[in-house]
Amino acid sequence: MKTLRSTAVAITALALTGALVSGCSSSKPTGAAASAPVTQAQIDQAMDTPTTLNLWAWVPDIQHEVDLFEQKYPKIKVNIVNNSGATGQYVKLRAALQSGKGIPDVAQIGYDHISTFTQTKSLLDLTPYGGAKLATDFVPGIWSQVALNGGVWAIPQDSGPMGTLYRTDLFSKAGVSAPTTWDQFATAAQAIKDKTGAYITDMPGNDMPQMLGLFSQAGVAPFSYDGKSTVSINLDSPAAQKVVSYWQNLIQKNLVATDPDFTDGWYQGLSRGQYASWLTAAWGPVFLQGTAKNTSGSWAAATLPQWQAGQNVSANWGGSSNAVMAASTHPIAAYELAKFINDDPASTVMLANQQFLYPTTTATLTNPQFSDAKSDFYGGQQVNKFFAGVSATVADNLQWVPFMDSVNSSYDDTVGKAITNHTDMVGALAVWQQQVVDYAKKQGFTVK
Repeated sequence: MKTLRSTAVAITALALTGALVSGCSSSKPTGAAASAPVTQAQIDQAMDTPTTLNLWAWVPDIQHEVDLFEQKYPKIKVNIVNNSGATGQYVKLRAALQSGKGIPDVAQIGYDHISTFTQTKSLLDLTPYGGAKLATDFVPGIWSQVALNGGVWAIPQDSGPMGTLYRTDLFSKAGVSAPTTWDQFATAAQAIKDKTGAYITDMPGNDMPQMLGLFSQAGVAPFSYDGKSTVSINLDSPAAQKVVSYWQNLIQKNLVATDPDFTDGWYQGLSRGQYASWLTAAWGPVFLQGTAKNTSGSWAAATLPQWQAGQNVSANWGGSSNAVMAASTHPIAAYELAKFINDDPASTVMLANQQFLYPTTTATLTNPQFSDAKSDFYGGQQVNKFFAGVSATVADNLQWVPFMDSVNSSYDDTVGKAITNHTDMVGALAVWQQQVVDYAKKQGFTVK
């Protein structure tokens, strides 16, 4: 599942570097997982004890943030294994967990896969280490992605509040402004096609996370998981049908493209003005600057259109966290590493400005070093500040089940195929629902 477009941004923008060291923690353990709240004395002792931690991540150049951590805690050494992407890392992580060898202390995990690893009891509950106390540091809609079923299973690292990036020149030529409602969006789609020949946007058939974001904005809570054996699958709800029917109408009128995204043809479409807008997340602006350099100065950011005038609701698309593995023999130091990277002001500003990961802490979102940056590509607009405002409007209804890989595959074969082939998306939605329910039951889950 494509969960981390912000990581794709960073990989595109920066050279992939970092120390690549494998193996499990080499120093002696400082204590087992805590069952009672960890005291400050225990923390001080752990952070003053020579210790080696292993961090698995796919963020380019995360060594910079680790250097800050090691400067603060000189007795802690962190080895980094960069697995170059979520998919490859999950494969290696599952293999390590199955064999019981080479398990890292801290691992980067997308929000959509946290439940996959909590189901197998592979993640440490960070509550005794002070994890729950960090809640007020983070955007609520993102904190809800890691605080689940009575535990705190990771520290948020990056996010993707959704908005609209649009071509001001094409919209102006068509005589329309950025739509504030989906009804206006449909009207603008016809005007843009008539006056410019462009599609108002692209709705790819290969990107379930984008569609789930649009579901979330419309009030759909597609999944829930109790942390044990019960899930709910709500993909074919009336609200979801409304969203799918809306896009089916625009697609069948040939007002919206259906090209697969993040392909050569799609990149060219952005550069050549084939799409007048992109419904994307906060990692999109930097990505677009690298993909469509020739269009600099022709773009602006706006909120997602709303289902009802006057509403102000967004959704999240993408994002990841740092989780401490339950097998870590240094849980206190591992937690402090995950916390430092993602909550320390110097580290989080560095993640935002150097690796282009969209922040999850309210302090970084309002930090002038991040929020006040202006972009010539977007006509001088303070795009970071714009999306910081969007972050506060993200719905918190998007949860995940422990088999999202199967959910994604089923989407591609049902709704995704209907999008690509311009066939019955509403009917495909019902098929997708049934396939996911059937799979869940076969895996032994009780489906509500």
